[in-house]
Amino acid sequence: MRTFKTLVAVALLPALAQAQGEPAAEEEASPWSGKASFGFLGTSGNTENSNLNANFEVSYTAAKWKHLLDAYAINASEDDDTTAEAYGLGWKSERNLTDHDFLFGQLSYRKDRFSGFPEQFAQSVGYGRRLIDTEAHSLNAEIGAGARQSERADGEDQNDFIASGAIRYKWTFSETADFTQEVMIEHGEENTYLESVSAVRARLIGALALVASFTVKNNSDVPVGTEDTDTYTALSVEYSF
Repeated sequence: MRTFKTLVAVALLPALAQAQGEPAAEEEASPWSGKASFGFLGTSGNTENSNLNANFEVSYTAAKWKHLLDAYAINASEDDDTTAEAYGLGWKSERNLTDHDFLFGQLSYRKDRFSGFPEQFAQSVGYGRRLIDTEAHSLNAEIGAGARQSERADGEDQNDFIASGAIRYKWTFSETADFTQEVMIEHGEENTYLESVSAVRARLIGALALVASFTVKNNSDVPVGTEDTDTYTALSVEYSF
């Protein structure tokens, strides 16, 4: 019996040595990622105010493709009267051509109760390039074309062919904080829509971060009696996954 055990041990030595010599297989990174943020501010006394903002984003990356779904909601009220109410939903697919070049298709739906354009739905396709891609800085530029269907505050429907463009910049200035700036434009014969979002993000603990953002939305041609520019300032807690 002792001889048998010795033979088994000798036979297993090469396999054990190989297992010890090989590093453990690295866990594959998930193709899914995303983030969700929520902010609320309420005041009471002589005037009662409440402000609510929420954002959600999820992406899926596989081989040369990346798909992104995002949504947001904004609501503000004063003395039980709603003063701001806006919602948005978007979808974007990117297909890498090289490490720096990609093609994209995009859908964007915006609803804003107090805007000169209560509803806008845009579809576009185009080309993008990663101009800068380092640990500290990244800069992407996009150009495209498509169509947009809009409802004006005066009840008129408006359909446009559009040329679109976007710039997306990120500066990671510390291990726990970054600054992002995104500017998007849709130019049509009837109206030009511009959106700018500036944000500073600071990690609190783990996957939680505090985000301060400032958003500007502008329509060049709005009905009489409505403002052409809306701005939103938000402070929210963000969870990344």
